[in-house]
Amino acid sequence: MIRGLIAFLFATTGVAAQETTLDREGGLAAWDRIYAVASHPRCTNCHVGADAVPMWEGLGYPNPRDHGMAINAGESRIGAETIPCRTCHVTSDRPNIVPHAAPHILEAWRLPPVELDWLGKDSAALCAQLRDPDSNDGNDVAGLIEHVTASPFVAWGFNPGAGRSQPPGDVATLAADLSRWGDAGTPCR
Repeated sequence: MIRGLIAFLFATTGVAAQETTLDREGGLAAWDRIYAVASHPRCTNCHVGADAVPMWEGLGYPNPRDHGMAINAGESRIGAETIPCRTCHVTSDRPNIVPHAAPHILEAWRLPPVELDWLGKDSAALCAQLRDPDSNDGNDVAGLIEHVTASPFVAWGFNPGAGRSQPPGDVATLAADLSRWGDAGTPCR
């Protein structure tokens, strides 16, 4: 009887350990896909720090550079201190079909909160930031999923129009990867 109990414990412990390893590996794979999106210029161009200077990376220029026209979105994050984002970025539901024309979304253009600055962060640093509500504008994983599924900015990022690069995947895949990463305990590399 004791041998049977010991065999049962080893068997169930091994299964639990295997499931934990598989969950962690699946979570890390999901994180790698999340990072591929979050580190893409469509995201990092606007996820900038307190200097409030958006970037023009991935637009066919040989090197990353500050947004043209000396744009600074200021403390308001909408550019009101210099040139409002809406001066060139259009609030409309028209499709983005003309290469390098002013981008359109049906929301007022602005930079994300400074707490969501991740321009230039490596995978480990961004992972630590996104898993911590104190450093990601108060979001748990469910909040991050809600953001990516509801934000017109995220939707535009995956479909930015002619002449603009876009991150891999789509909104649904990103939301599924966030869910998988959360279910695995938000592991980081």
